[in-house]
Amino acid sequence: MLDKLKQMFGLESVDYAELKKEGAVIVDVRSKGEYAGGHIKSSINIPVNNLNNNLGKLKNKDKPVITCCASGMRSASAKAILKSNGYTRVYNGGSWQSLQNKIQ
Repeated sequence: MLDKLKQMFGLESVDYAELKKEGAVIVDVRSKGEYAGGHIKSSINIPVNNLNNNLGKLKNKDKPVITCCASGMRSASAKAILKSNGYTRVYNGGSWQSLQNKIQ
């Protein structure tokens, strides 16, 4: 159970830099305004409440996807949405600022 909680909230041991080298897509699920205030340069912005309607932007369901937001809560929800829609390699990167440090 603890492992499931760690996975859900992005606390599992993941080499995000390696995933980025593999071509992972970083999806920032904050609002457009939050994203405009600062974000990871290579990320795409799909607010979590619009994610279901924008799955077409993530065409390859087997490509790694890293979700991020302000704290890790919305990105955990986004991870669950993606997993329930058949995306196989989805990781909760937590806060975008923390993730940025992990992929450099």
